[in-house]
Amino acid sequence: MRLIFLGPPGVGKGTQAALFCNERGYQHISTGELLREAVKKETELGTRARGFMDAGDLVPDAVILGLIEEALDRAPDGAVFDGFPRNQIQAEDLDGVLRERGETVNRVILFRVAEDEIVRRLTARGRADDTPETVKHRLNVYEENTAPLVDYYHRRGVLSEVDGMGAIPEIQRRVAAAVNGG
Repeated sequence: MRLIFLGPPGVGKGTQAALFCNERGYQHISTGELLREAVKKETELGTRARGFMDAGDLVPDAVILGLIEEALDRAPDGAVFDGFPRNQIQAEDLDGVLRERGETVNRVILFRVAEDEIVRRLTARGRADDTPETVKHRLNVYEENTAPLVDYYHRRGVLSEVDGMGAIPEIQRRVAAAVNGG
């Protein structure tokens, strides 16, 4: 099973992905975590990524895809992509990687949370870069780059929407129902 948890920052994708993966024994594939791990272990891809990161540049999609392929090798039972893909080009690249493996994206879970709640959640974390202004900017970037994936996956018939409001166990039940086709 190959799943994507999609939605803007602050909707709970990471929390729900971690819980879902722990329950099912799936690999939680977060590109940020993959990058940090590869850099720390000084793998070939990590060394390449570090050069871009140290220069303040985005890590190229080819490096990210290489890390994802390695993560998929460690995920025979299932994987949840958290925060990837971020745009249609990455989605098409991911489709190609999966197709080469005889796999596909089985389900995309879109988390819906009102913008004012997202701003409240993220600014409450107390991180220096989580001011209302930066959060709103990140939401705008999401709308421009990632939101078009909603149509992309809807056309493929694999998109399910989940209300991201409420208690964590309640949202977990919604996610499980959506993954099972509900």
